[in-house]
Amino acid sequence: MSARETPPARNDRLLKSGLIGTAIVALCCFTPVLVILLGAVGLSAMLGWLDIVLLPALAVFIGITLYALWRRQRTS
Repeated sequence: MSARETPPARNDRLLKSGLIGTAIVALCCFTPVLVILLGAVGLSAMLGWLDIVLLPALAVFIGITLYALWRRQRTS
């Protein structure tokens, strides 16, 4: 943590990261965006492995978001 960065700013950055990551992974999980993109660039063979990567990533980003919200509530 830098000298200028206060703990609330760190919590806000963690919350932003969690929310943005959750939105991106959820968009890729629940819509055909990633399927279309991988098919367009010729990597459609990778489609069978998407759930192995995306579902744990979604769980991690939701966990980060919940942790940031918990820290924010605790410091307020």
